[in-house]
Amino acid sequence: MAVTVKRVALWRKQVENRPGALAETLAPLAAAGANLRVVMGYALPHEPGRSVVELFPVTGRRATTAAREAGLAESDIPCLLAEGDDRPGLGQRMAQAIAEQGVNLSFLMAETVGRKFSAIFGFASGEDAEKASRAIRAAARPAARRPGRRR
Repeated sequence: MAVTVKRVALWRKQVENRPGALAETLAPLAAAGANLRVVMGYALPHEPGRSVVELFPVTGRRATTAAREAGLAESDIPCLLAEGDDRPGLGQRMAQAIAEQGVNLSFLMAETVGRKFSAIFGFASGEDAEKASRAIRAAARPAARRPGRRR
């Protein structure tokens, strides 16, 4: 599987940092049949008692209505979703390629499951996201074999 890179929109909500806040946020989406691929929850270190829930995707009328009624809103942070076959060092190569374009990451959330990886990158601007998209694609291409070398 080749690495794919596409723009995505995270949906976001600030919540009280307490037991059950995440479950309450997700309940309307589950009832609407939303099939979420990414859910992130984290405390805000400089705002005691507050947390953030971010998720993706929110698609379709029922899920969108449920998300809005749950207090979620589409984030204005430009994001990329990269997915594909995992290889040793791939994350470093992508990070290096982004850095070489002069682009700073706002955030990164990545994981591997089996032999596949998935990563969501956040950026300060759409222009930075576009530069990073090209850099990630280039970094993810398998290295060309050198003549006379065996693998």
